[in-house]
Amino acid sequence: MFILVSEVGPRDGLQSVHRTMATDRKLAWIAALAAAGCREIEVGSFVHPKLLPQMADAEAVVRGALAIPGLTVMALAPNLKGVERAIAAGAHKITMPVSASESHSLANIRMTTEEAIAEVGRACALRDASATRPGIEAGISTAFGCTIEGRVDEDRVIRIAVALAGQGADSVGLSDGVGYANPAQVKRLFTRLHAELGDKAGGAHLHNTRGQGLANVVAALDVGVITFDASQGGIGGCPYSPGATGNIVTEDLVWMLEAMGLDTGIDLDGMARARAILAASLPGEPLYGHLPDVGAGKGFSYATRGPAMETAGKAAA
Repeated sequence: MFILVSEVGPRDGLQSVHRTMATDRKLAWIAALAAAGCREIEVGSFVHPKLLPQMADAEAVVRGALAIPGLTVMALAPNLKGVERAIAAGAHKITMPVSASESHSLANIRMTTEEAIAEVGRACALRDASATRPGIEAGISTAFGCTIEGRVDEDRVIRIAVALAGQGADSVGLSDGVGYANPAQVKRLFTRLHAELGDKAGGAHLHNTRGQGLANVVAALDVGVITFDASQGGIGGCPYSPGATGNIVTEDLVWMLEAMGLDTGIDLDGMARARAILAASLPGEPLYGHLPDVGAGKGFSYATRGPAMETAGKAAA
C-alpha cells in the first residue's frame, strides 16, 4: 500500500524560522528532497512579504521547483490574492487554511471562519476559470483544539468540512498545527470526515508538540488516511499559536511507515543528504528527529525495496 508523505518543511518549516533561507539554497534542498523520493512538496506560502519575509520569494521557488521532473509542487495561499499569485506562478496544488476556531482564524488570516469558507469558494471559481486548473485543497486548522479557545466542537469541524467541499474544494483535510490531538480523537474525526466527504476526505497535518505525532499517524492509518504532512528535521509550527511547535519529523515518519510495510517511495539515505543541505543552509538552527541520530537499524527493510544498510538515514543534526 502506498502512503503519500507530503513534505512541508520548505513552507511550514521555514516560515517559523526567523532567518530567511536564500532562494538558491531552498531550491537545492527541494531538489534533494525530490531526489530522495518525495513526490509532493509544499514549497512556499503566498502571503504578504511584510507578514512573512521568509516567503517573499515564493514565485521564484515555485517556478524553480516546477523544473523538477515528476514533482507535485504545492503552495499555501490564505486568500484570493495569494491564490491568484500561486496560479500565476504555476503551482500544481494550492492549500487554503480555514480555522475551526474563530479566534485563530482572525489571528491567522484576518477573516472569520465563514469568511474563509466563502474565500475558498471564490478561489475555486478562479481555479475553474484558469487555464492550468490547479487543485485546491482546504485544510481545517485547529480541528482538534486551539491554543486560544481550547476545546473545538467536533460537530463544527465536520460542518466546516462539508461546507468547504460544497464550495468546490478538491479535498478537505484536518490539521493539528497546535499539537492538541490524541489518537482516539484522530480516529473519531477522520472516521466522520470520510463518512461525510467520501473521496474528498483529505490528509492529516499532525504535529508532535506533545509527543503524540506518530501515535496519531497510526490512528489515522487505521481509519483509512493515506496522506500525511511532515517536515524534515521537524522544523516549523504555526506562528499565530503560542508554543505550537513541532511538525512530525519526515525521516522518523518514513522509517515507521516503511517498517510497517507501507510504501512511501522515499529513500532514507537520500533524506540524509537533503538534511545536510538544510543544516548547512541554516547553521545553528535546531533540527529534530530520532532516526538521524541512530540510523535505520540492523534488519530494517523498505516495504517494497528490500533491506537497507544499517546506517541509512544518519546525518549530522
